[in-house]
Amino acid sequence: MTKEEIFNTVQDIAAEELDVEKDKITLDAKIKDDLNADSLDVFEIMNELEDKFDIELDVDEGVTTIQDVVDFVEKQLAAK
Repeated sequence: MTKEEIFNTVQDIAAEELDVEKDKITLDAKIKDDLNADSLDVFEIMNELEDKFDIELDVDEGVTTIQDVVDFVEKQLAAK
């Protein structure tokens, strides 16, 4: 799976969970600051991604942007 495909999936899930326009979800968008996500929103997004990609995501404080999420998912998929 390409990085672009991962991003598109993250973008779709985040747009649905956060009820924001997909074009606001860019790689450099800060999940909490720019997209106004709270901890529960982040948890729900990560759960959706785990289900979609059949991976385990243990999100730490280092995940702050959509790019971080995409990189994290890509790393987990590569380790599968």
